[in-house]
Amino acid sequence: MIDFFIEAYKNATATQIILEFIAFVLGIASVLFAKKENILVYPTGLIATVITTYLLWVAGYWGDMMINLYFSVMSIYGWWNWSRKGGGKAVLPITRTNFKEKIIGIALFFLTIVVVYAIYTMVGQDIRKENYIDIAASGIFFTGMWYMAHKKIENWTLWIIGDFIVTPIYAYRGLGMLSLQYLIFTVLAIMAYLEWRKHLVNRI
Repeated sequence: MIDFFIEAYKNATATQIILEFIAFVLGIASVLFAKKENILVYPTGLIATVITTYLLWVAGYWGDMMINLYFSVMSIYGWWNWSRKGGGKAVLPITRTNFKEKIIGIALFFLTIVVVYAIYTMVGQDIRKENYIDIAASGIFFTGMWYMAHKKIENWTLWIIGDFIVTPIYAYRGLGMLSLQYLIFTVLAIMAYLEWRKHLVNRI
């Protein structure tokens, strides 16, 4: 296991390793804050996703890069949406998606697949079998991030599925730290789903 991580970073610069470690720590912190419904999910997540976007751009993984670029934009939107107040109190409670929001989520999933596929084509990158998994994961993550910005509990279901999918992909690519991060994300997303569901049950 130790050899796996060392081998993955033998050609990486010190700057890249430090940046990936910072993104690793802040990414996990962001999920922990989200689990607790803490607004700090967004500033920590924003820094982590900006760093990850850069690292994936350097590595040439366009699909994953677009996911994280979108995360950065949605972090700003979610930060604003979660911080809105009415009568001195936060106005965005944890809820489940209604029918309209489910349709929006499905549409966003398929729209994302089309857009990411088009990006691969535009940059002239050969689409390998693993890239189709990237593209599908992009749709899952894009939708999950949108749901999180609106505090929909379904966001955690999508994170669990998406994290589970990409964990072995990053390991296969030699991105050991990212693979471990997404494995941790999977466990944290399950815990967060259970905690948010408890909030919903207690409110009924």
